[in-house]
Amino acid sequence: MGDGLKNKMINGLAWTTVNVFGVQAIQLVIGIFLARILNIEDFGKVGILFFFVGISTVFIDGGFGQALIRKQNATEKDTSTIFFLNLIVSVSLYLVLFFSAPFIANFFHQPELELLARVLFLSIIVFSFYFVQYVNLLKKLDYKSIAIINILSVVLSSLVAMVLALQNVGVWVLVFQQLSFHTFKAIISPFFLRWRPIWAFSKQTIVESWKFSVGIFGQTFLNAIFNNIFTLLIGKFDTIRNVGLYTQANKYSETVNTASNSVLTTGTYPIFAQIQNDDERLLRVYRKVITSVTLLTFPLVAFLIVSAEPLIISLISSKWLESVILFQLLILGNLFYPVYTVNVNVLNARGESKNTFRLEVFKKSLITLFIVLSYGYGIKIMLLGLLLANFISFLTSMILVKKSLRYFFKHQFFDLFKTLMIAIVCGLIVAPINLLSLKPILLVTIQGVTFAALYLLLAILLYPEKWLELKDGVRKKLNKSSLM
Repeated sequence: MGDGLKNKMINGLAWTTVNVFGVQAIQLVIGIFLARILNIEDFGKVGILFFFVGISTVFIDGGFGQALIRKQNATEKDTSTIFFLNLIVSVSLYLVLFFSAPFIANFFHQPELELLARVLFLSIIVFSFYFVQYVNLLKKLDYKSIAIINILSVVLSSLVAMVLALQNVGVWVLVFQQLSFHTFKAIISPFFLRWRPIWAFSKQTIVESWKFSVGIFGQTFLNAIFNNIFTLLIGKFDTIRNVGLYTQANKYSETVNTASNSVLTTGTYPIFAQIQNDDERLLRVYRKVITSVTLLTFPLVAFLIVSAEPLIISLISSKWLESVILFQLLILGNLFYPVYTVNVNVLNARGESKNTFRLEVFKKSLITLFIVLSYGYGIKIMLLGLLLANFISFLTSMILVKKSLRYFFKHQFFDLFKTLMIAIVCGLIVAPINLLSLKPILLVTIQGVTFAALYLLLAILLYPEKWLELKDGVRKKLNKSSLM
């Protein structure tokens, strides 16, 4: 890997990690605070509405963001066209949802949703004002600015939520937290990228971009639907309390899954796109990313499954105890999701978005099948079906990567197996600690220290080259700091 690209990749992943995990850490803290104050039902109501927000942002993006990143000679006319298209789509969607709010409230038998929806859905319009600026920063690989914008926005919106929570306004805390987050991003972004759209709109730009973006749009649209399909099913056919329990379990699961996915999507796709035609180099970079990703995510998943009950009780109190098993199933079901994300990114970078779209259709078809087969047996069995569907889809993505990059199965197995075995062994050793009669916070502490020590020892023994790489990187940083 050339020094320039390697440095960009390392810098990009570093700042993207700061961005995503910084935002997740702040949201985790404010989430714990709010979970202790608000009712479980409050989270259920807003969880239902987030489905419509997620679908709307997919339509606003439409895959044009990645199309702009991939287009190496994009002009101001191209960028401005996408901006105005996003704005038109966002306003249109808001109007449709505004007048649909009574139907949404009736469908879920929750009259309060009508007004909540009309206020929360304003974030859809706000999103369109900063989306292209975000894409421009991403294309320039300016991950530092993106991190600062996101962290500032989440800090300010968290302060808004805390003030409102202390005023006992109930579910409105969650509505204004989300709306203020998007508003702060729209306000702060121009300070880091002084870009303004020109008065231009090109139909040709849309047509050309759509040829690539249609596959991306299809994937993200399916993801937006199926990421929230259980929320809709529980909301329609079960109690709003159970929606709240599932929403909270899913939120903490996504604290891991979304964080790693955002880091990988943001940090690796532009790099893969730059070397898309150099098969040997791309495969080398891809394998290094896979190894690094699994070294971070596999042990984290194993630890969270083992320590789920004392962790949730310690953080958000025993009133959320029923969400523990849901959290464990969700996080286990997404064990291979980070690797799946890297696979999709590398295929998209090579212009194989149609294949990745077919992969997503296949994945969603499996999920639908398992939902139909298991719905009458309850949410836990449905989540087991989700786990199986995700695993089959992951294996299919590895087959597609093998065909595209000649990444043989024995190499795929070797790159994943060692880290997975280390994580499982550490988890099995630490699990019996749950049997001790100690306070939950003490249990989590003992488990965390024991797991970390065991994992670090085994990782150093089995991945000595990674350990040397890490030490060299730290030494260079320290030397650089001492010279400044």
